[in-house]
Amino acid sequence: MTVRVEDLDEALACVAAVLEPLTDGDWTRPAGELDWDCRYTAEHLGDTLLSYAAQVVSRPADRYVRFLAKTDADASPAELLEFALTGGRLLSAAVRASRPEERAYHPTGRSDPAGFAAMGCVELLLHGDDIARGLGAALDPPRDTCARVVARLFPEQEPIPDAWEALRWCAGRTDLPGRPRRTGWKWRGSPLEDRSIPEE
Repeated sequence: MTVRVEDLDEALACVAAVLEPLTDGDWTRPAGELDWDCRYTAEHLGDTLLSYAAQVVSRPADRYVRFLAKTDADASPAELLEFALTGGRLLSAAVRASRPEERAYHPTGRSDPAGFAAMGCVELLLHGDDIARGLGAALDPPRDTCARVVARLFPEQEPIPDAWEALRWCAGRTDLPGRPRRTGWKWRGSPLEDRSIPEE
């Protein structure tokens, strides 16, 4: 199942719909079970998505494009969310403008544009949910998007009926009956037809 750029767009829409009404809340609260607060989590999300967009556009073979994106110290929660969503929208534009056969560096394997779109979905949905949980809400993302992301990034996993719970479990966010919470997990950056994940 190939992750589509539309999946990234749907993840963006899901996160925006849940978090925009929460921008009057206290974003200094912890983001879900993370050690980070909601402010830092949003900033991390924007930086990560911008970094993925840079990888897709510049296509370095053996490193990340060297930059760090940060928000102003006095950015409001609405501005922090705008920053995070902007990173996602730029990643979406970069994926749309790229050819499927292009590859760029990621520590889990040289990835194609669809792989970076899938990674963007994970970052958006999981960190969006972390922020939402810190503010007393939760995400309810489209299950077909979650299923495509799990199939692309975690192809070794046996099916789990609820694709959102499957994604959360694969990324160490929850335990499930008969499946303890994962630690030390990583996804597969390279497409299935390419070489395997680098050894640690």
